[in-house]
Amino acid sequence: VQLVESGGGLVQPGGSLRLSCAASGFTFSTYGLSWVRQAPGKGLEWVSSITANGVQKSYSDSVKGRFTIDRDNAKNTLYLQMNSLKTDDTAVYYCATGVQIYSDSVRASHRGQGTQVTVSS
Repeated sequence: VQLVESGGGLVQPGGSLRLSCAASGFTFSTYGLSWVRQAPGKGLEWVSSITANGVQKSYSDSVKGRFTIDRDNAKNTLYLQMNSLKTDDTAVYYCATGVQIYSDSVRASHRGQGTQVTVSS
C-alpha cells in the first residue's frame, strides 16, 4: 500500500486548499478511505471518510460544512476540498485506510507521509 498526499501549503484564514492522495499497491476502488490530521503536539484526529463507491461520506463536526471529500476511482486518487479554513485546521493531513476511532485515539492501518497545511495570517 502506497499513499502519497499533496496540495498542502500556507493559506490565510478563510482561504481554500485542495488536497490530493495518489494511491497504489492495492485495489483502490474496493476500499473505503479517510483523511486524518495531526496538529502539533496532538494525536491523530479523524476528519472525513468515504465509502469505496464514493456514495457515502462522513465528516467530523469540526469540518462539516467546510470540507468535502471525494474520490476518482479511475485515477486511484482521493481528494479533500477545504474551504473557509481556520487557524485550528493547521495540521499535517494524511490519507489513510482502515481507520478506527476509539474514545481516546485514532488509528489507521496505512497512511501516507502527510502534507502540511498551515492556516495563518
